Amino acid sequence: MSKVAAVQMVSTPSVPENIATARRLVAEAAAGGAELVTLPEYWPIMGMSDADKVSHAEQPGNGPIQDFMAETAKEHGIWLIGGTLPLVSPDATRVMNTTLVYGPDGKPVSRYDKIHLFGFTKGKESYDEARTIVPGGSVGTFEAPFGRVGLSVCYDLRFPELYRAMGDCVLIVVPAAFTHTTGMAHWEVLLRARAIENQCYVLASAQGGTHANGRRTFGHSMLVDPWGEVKAVLNEGEGVIEGDIDLAYLASVRESLPALKHRKM
Repeated sequence: MSKVAAVQMVSTPSVPENIATARRLVAEAAAGGAELVTLPEYWPIMGMSDADKVSHAEQPGNGPIQDFMAETAKEHGIWLIGGTLPLVSPDATRVMNTTLVYGPDGKPVSRYDKIHLFGFTKGKESYDEARTIVPGGSVGTFEAPFGRVGLSVCYDLRFPELYRAMGDCVLIVVPAAFTHTTGMAHWEVLLRARAIENQCYVLASAQGGTHANGRRTFGHSMLVDPWGEVKAVLNEGEGVIEGDIDLAYLASVRESLPALKHRKM
């Protein structure tokens, strides 16, 4: 078995403040025995406006956010999936919303740029990530000691074809900042669906609370097993959830119900 953990935060407009919180919570996860830890989407900054992230965008391989993640992975000897951070894009007015993965030696292992950009309008609630984010175009995975890990972010969760394109994964991660409205309706059912249809573990690390900008995120970071059972969950507020990746159990699910072998398309 391998222990994994998801960090839940209520990020602020202050990058140094968020780094300090992430440092404390990742240390807590590592002290609990986690070999792989994931941070939530937008963990380094939840600005007063969507455009605030543009001014904090870093060049790949250089900047305080990336330095923190590399140093933290090496310090604790863990696989660290860095939620998302803003990286520069060819469009100076927008950023890439990027997941970076670091190995136990602190070196970068994988990168995934969020493909599907959230758009939602209901009453006074309105979101349009395309105003400040450039979409990615490539599927992201990497090989951990226990098997392949698929990378996805928040709104990606609604597009099952992305997960099929990842291939045979043992674990799928979903850093997110789901709104409270959409989270109440769809968060858990979509996470469980992705676990069931791909017969793998799903680890979701969320923003969870009311932020300085007034936005309320849903939280409910959780680990779901290949049968679709929720093994751990944290409703709201900052904290850590942990659980085991049990390869023998995963194999037994796939053997008793070989749905992946029965695929026709």
